[in-house]
Amino acid sequence: MTQPRLLGGRYELDGVIGRGGMAEVYRARDLRLDRVVAIKTLRSDLARDPTFQARFRREAQSAASLNHPSVIAVYDTGEDTLDGNPVPYIVMEYVEGRTLRDVLQEEHRIAPERALQMTDGILRALDYSHRGGIVHRDIKPANVMLTASGEVKVMDFGIARALADSAATMTATAQVIGTAQYLSPEQARGERVDARSDIYSTGCVLYELMTGRPPFQGDSPVAIAYQHVREEPIPPSQLDPSIPQYAEAIVLKALTKDANYRYQSAAEMRADIQRASQGMPVSAPTMAMNAGTQVMQGGPRTQAMRPSSTMGYDLPPAQYAEPERDEGNGKKVALWALVGVLAVGAIVALFMIFSNGGGSDNGNQVTMPSDIVGSDQATAKQELVSLGFVDGNIQIKHKTDDSADKGQVLDVDPAPQTKIDKTKLATTQVVLTVSTGKPKVTVPSVKSMSEDDAKSALESAGLKAGPTQTISSTTVPKGSVVKSDPVSGSKVEKGTEVTLYISSGPGKTLVPNEVGKSVDDAKSDLRSHGFRYSINYVDVPAGQADGRVMQQTPSEGETANRGSTVTLTVSRAQQDQPTPPGSGVPTPPWGGGGNNDN
Repeated sequence: MTQPRLLGGRYELDGVIGRGGMAEVYRARDLRLDRVVAIKTLRSDLARDPTFQARFRREAQSAASLNHPSVIAVYDTGEDTLDGNPVPYIVMEYVEGRTLRDVLQEEHRIAPERALQMTDGILRALDYSHRGGIVHRDIKPANVMLTASGEVKVMDFGIARALADSAATMTATAQVIGTAQYLSPEQARGERVDARSDIYSTGCVLYELMTGRPPFQGDSPVAIAYQHVREEPIPPSQLDPSIPQYAEAIVLKALTKDANYRYQSAAEMRADIQRASQGMPVSAPTMAMNAGTQVMQGGPRTQAMRPSSTMGYDLPPAQYAEPERDEGNGKKVALWALVGVLAVGAIVALFMIFSNGGGSDNGNQVTMPSDIVGSDQATAKQELVSLGFVDGNIQIKHKTDDSADKGQVLDVDPAPQTKIDKTKLATTQVVLTVSTGKPKVTVPSVKSMSEDDAKSALESAGLKAGPTQTISSTTVPKGSVVKSDPVSGSKVEKGTEVTLYISSGPGKTLVPNEVGKSVDDAKSDLRSHGFRYSINYVDVPAGQADGRVMQQTPSEGETANRGSTVTLTVSRAQQDQPTPPGSGVPTPPWGGGGNNDN
């Protein structure tokens, strides 16, 4: 019989439940905690690069800090070997359900109202992660789960950054083509991304849910990325006239090329979806308000217009096309030749991004990586050394920053995207500005405060009030705080999230059976169940059990509030009384043998 494969000496793999171009996902059992988990194992060829390994660990650990109902939890990360090659893996919450990719394959398209509900779930997860400083970078249908109960859960937070930073992933595989369909324009240009990049990708997913196809399609990642940067999506209502204007307005605003004109946060986009669900006007402009794309009459000739974009916003001047002038066929040909050259140049630039990850301009230069800022000091130094910089030439400057963790790189000189000749790497001085960490604050005592007062006290101390938990308490009134986590008096970083435990009152519980027990055992058992007790003693004849519970009120199996009193009736055996002298049966003078031997 074949032995099940064991990862990390702890996780017993059951079977493959999903495959992708980058990884396989297994159903597995955590032997230590006896629970079912999902384990994603990455291809071993992606883990041979030590820089990649460091990034992967960093991003996985960052994702593990997320704790939200709409986020698939990351429990653990590790590395095992297979055929002598390292195999990194991520241990995740196991969820019964389907990915949105599976849903689309089965249903092809989703009704707009339901699609907006699914998108709202994605945005809930993103709003939480963005407030924690984590950008997903790879929102797509394959990374969104729909549970059996219809809840939306997002997975693979942060992992995309580790993958995107590895040149090995930027090959023209089907997986990359799939991912490219959801890239933001700034990702396609190799620029630094923020939370608004996730908004764009979410817009791509919403577009596909409603129309059955992504906003842009092509034969290669380069072709698709070019469209994300330069072309406007077809309005969804042109593909399906039944799509309402408010749904189209929301998706097109999310797909605005310029991030400054998109929804600026997941919360803002959620608010528009919620307004739509309540029949209220949305903030995004509808096509009726838009004076953009127009069909020109008079044959195939197309006039370039100063557009407002299909999203209803003026495009930045750099995106305007120079109007064509009808000054003869020669000038038209020259103009179209120029347009062709520019298009080819853009495609070549995008190809360089996808083939080299933006890290090298040519064979003689090295580009300072963008991901240095935001990484930890050790990882940044390791990455710089791997590019050819000398460790001894990397200087560290420290700076206090309330928004950055201790050891996080705040700035680098030379700046990101600076190109440096390889011949000068050995003598180039690099300065990393590193955060000394957030200041420590003391968790205040909030016991017995109202929930609102406790939250105010936490905010005054520079802390955040996290999700509340409800617990029963016999000493703290209902609605007041029983305790906090971290506990009061502990030192934590400024901005730490504190969980408040709110009293639901004493709470009811079953009364245990104490009849027949010794009084000491009964008292101990009642205390362990949260009850008080009172004792009534009843005299019983000598010879019967002493100190035993004969009766209890309330009886066994009844429910009562914790902290209430259980009355025990306990036996008290009477003592034998000695016989007074001269009373009773006289003793024969011979000692009472009862026989007369005369």
